[in-house]
Amino acid sequence: MERWVGRVALVTGASVGIGAAISRKLVQNGMTVVGCARNVEQIQEIANDLKSEKGKLIPMRCDLTREEDILDVFGRVKKELGGVDVMVNNAGLSHNAPLLTGSTQDWRNMLEVNVLALSICSREAVKQMRERNVDDGHIFLVSSMSGHRVIPNSPGHFYSATKHAVKGLTDGLRNELREIKSHIRVTALCPGLVHTEFQKRMYQSEEMGNKICSMFKCLEADDVADALVYALGAPPHVQIHDILFRPTEQIS
Repeated sequence: MERWVGRVALVTGASVGIGAAISRKLVQNGMTVVGCARNVEQIQEIANDLKSEKGKLIPMRCDLTREEDILDVFGRVKKELGGVDVMVNNAGLSHNAPLLTGSTQDWRNMLEVNVLALSICSREAVKQMRERNVDDGHIFLVSSMSGHRVIPNSPGHFYSATKHAVKGLTDGLRNELREIKSHIRVTALCPGLVHTEFQKRMYQSEEMGNKICSMFKCLEADDVADALVYALGAPPHVQIHDILFRPTEQIS
C-alpha cells in the first residue's frame, strides 16, 4: 500500500457502513480520501476522528441521483486535488419492492444509485486518470453476492437485478480499458450479508434489520474494507477481478 500514500481516492456513500469503513482504512494507509454522501455532517465526524492518521478525509456533499452533483464533485476534486486515482463506487441501496408489487419510484431509485451513478462515477474517474496519464488507477464496484445468484426472496429481486447489471459493468469496464491499452484495474467486491444499516433502511424497520443480522454471525463493514485493501495493494500486474465472500454460516 506504500505506493498509494498521498494519492486521492473518491468514496461514495462514505457516511456510514461499508463506505465509512473503507474511508477509514484508506486514510489509515495514508491516502487523501474524498468522502461523498448527502449527509456530510457524519463524514465530518469521521474526518475529525482521523486527524491523527497518515492521510486525511475530505467530506463533500453529493446526491447520486443528480448527475450535476456528481460532476460538481469531480470538478472540485480536479481543482483542489488534481484528480482521482482510486474510485470506490460503494453507494447502493435496496427497497422492499417485489417485481409483481413494487413501486416504479423504488425501482427507479435503485437504478439511479446502483447502476447509473456507478457508471457516471467510473466514467468521470477514468477520464481524470487519463488526463493526468495515471496508468495504475483503480476502479472499485461494491456489488453483492446477489449479483451472482437470485435467492427466493421477493423483496430483493429488483435489487438483485441491479447487482447483476454491476457484474456486466465490471466485465465491460475491464474490456474497454484493455481496448485502449490502459493498466487501470477494475475490481468488484461481492459480499454476502453485512451487518450495516442496509437492512433497516430496506425494510424501514430497525427491528427487522436487527432480526436479519442476528440470524448468524454476519460480515462486518471492516471485512469489506480489508478485501478492498487486499485488491488495491496487489502488484500492478495483478488484477483481482471479482471477490465473492459471505458469512461462513450463510446458506447461499
